[in-house]
Amino acid sequence: MHLVNLGISHAKQVLLIADGAEWIWKHIPPLLSRVGCPKETYQLLDFYHVTEHLQTFADAAFSQESERKAWFKKARNILRRNFAFNLIVEMNQLIFTATPERAKIMMAQRDYLERADVENRLIYAYISEQKLPIGSGAIEFWLKANAEIMLHLRCQWIAGSWDNFCNSIFTSFLNPQTSS
Repeated sequence: MHLVNLGISHAKQVLLIADGAEWIWKHIPPLLSRVGCPKETYQLLDFYHVTEHLQTFADAAFSQESERKAWFKKARNILRRNFAFNLIVEMNQLIFTATPERAKIMMAQRDYLERADVENRLIYAYISEQKLPIGSGAIEFWLKANAEIMLHLRCQWIAGSWDNFCNSIFTSFLNPQTSS
């Protein structure tokens, strides 16, 4: 009802971002049909959550720190450019050469990506082109306890005084006022 009250049926586009928990995503299709979402409604796995799975894969696939870091960086770039299928193919090749223990860990991470790709929830390049976020981190600050400061920050941004606001904060840390 909250989405309906916000006027979701009148929105130009809607972006739903979450982690890969099945219990979240199984409720999305019925929800979308009930609230009358616009044609441009996208579902996206939180990019930063997905990269945690890539890191776990890299940790299992490579014993050298430099190899892990290089592969992880490359994998993130591939994913950002909407080439998840290519990344999954590369992951399969690495799994094939791994020990059984490592392969089990790697397959779980690959399977996570495969499910998300089939469900079309890894469209990061397209979402970025739409000037929409690819992660849910900013939303996590919108808790009732943080509402006042978040509103203040948003007002600073909208008023065009963000840079001055940030400079005043940095300056206050560099030159703290001392009370006498």
